[in-house]
Amino acid sequence: MAYDTIYPALITDALSTVRYPGSGKNIVELGMLADDIRIDGNRVSFTLIFEKPTDPFKASLLKTAEAAIHLKAPHAEVSINTSSRKSEATAQQKPPVLPGVKNIVGVSSGKGGVGKSTVASNLAVALAAEGYSVGLLDADIFGPSVPKIFGLENVQLYMHEVDGRNLIIPAEAYGVKVLSIGFVIDPGSAAVWRGAMASNALRQLIEQADWGELDYFIIDMPPGTSDIHLTLVQTLGLTGAIVVTTPQQIALADARKGIAMFRDEKINVPVLGIVDNMAWFTPEKHPDEQYYLFGKEGAVAALADEFALPVLARIPLVASVGEHSDNGTPIVLENSVSAQFFMHLAHEVIDVVDRRNNSLPPTQKVNIN
Repeated sequence: MAYDTIYPALITDALSTVRYPGSGKNIVELGMLADDIRIDGNRVSFTLIFEKPTDPFKASLLKTAEAAIHLKAPHAEVSINTSSRKSEATAQQKPPVLPGVKNIVGVSSGKGGVGKSTVASNLAVALAAEGYSVGLLDADIFGPSVPKIFGLENVQLYMHEVDGRNLIIPAEAYGVKVLSIGFVIDPGSAAVWRGAMASNALRQLIEQADWGELDYFIIDMPPGTSDIHLTLVQTLGLTGAIVVTTPQQIALADARKGIAMFRDEKINVPVLGIVDNMAWFTPEKHPDEQYYLFGKEGAVAALADEFALPVLARIPLVASVGEHSDNGTPIVLENSVSAQFFMHLAHEVIDVVDRRNNSLPPTQKVNIN
């Protein structure tokens, strides 16, 4: 059966008779009709834009609008979509993540126990000692050790208002802004987190903290590959990642997996280099002596060659490094041979980040469904 032709002006005229309660104006005058009228035979669709999703007159206006069109075109099949200006504006106004941070460097390891947190902490302090503004996020949700390394175990966090938002104020020590999940859990109890809980807590420490302007934002990642790593690359565009390993074959095998994760085409985070930690043992009183407890440097060098990566530093196993971490005073603070290894690492990181930024575009956040 043939019906009278429906055209856009007919729809507009019909909707011009629908008044928004209390305004004295119709919904077309108020700009509530979107520019998306679609007509396919007798099928009509369009969108009405409300100020907010919870508009109290939404349901009645939709019924009135459909009835108005049926007065002009009785046989029309009407489909009305809705949107809201408030939700669109909120999406547009969502603040960018870490807008004042120039470089985001993840410190990762394939397995636990290779000194990743010690390396990340001393690297952050060394960069601050060189005059850079530095932040350190302890993202090792299941084993946060940064509070102890920085002597911040009993820190009480506070919030303040910045541009209308309540933000967490990071703790500060040795010139480094520090946040850790260890600040908000009982240090005497195990942190038992489901994946979603851990990821949400981590996003809060990133997005709802006043990190301010930073040259380097160092992230102490959990060991291995996990949901937390995915959360990080989905939340932030990492400048690059550093992989920490020891010369042990089992550690190197896990380091290889970590490098492969970052280089996966879906992740695509540049790997800046490898840190050979606990490369040898040196007695404090005999600094010239070297004992290779986990194998010589050839294994780490071979891994670096395999992936065409630089070895950024080779750091010895020295008792005082662990003692300083336990005492809350990173060893890089003192004038010692051990401190020089971490200062060397900081200089290498500065150089490799500069080279990366000069040769590659900024890393994009990962979109994984």
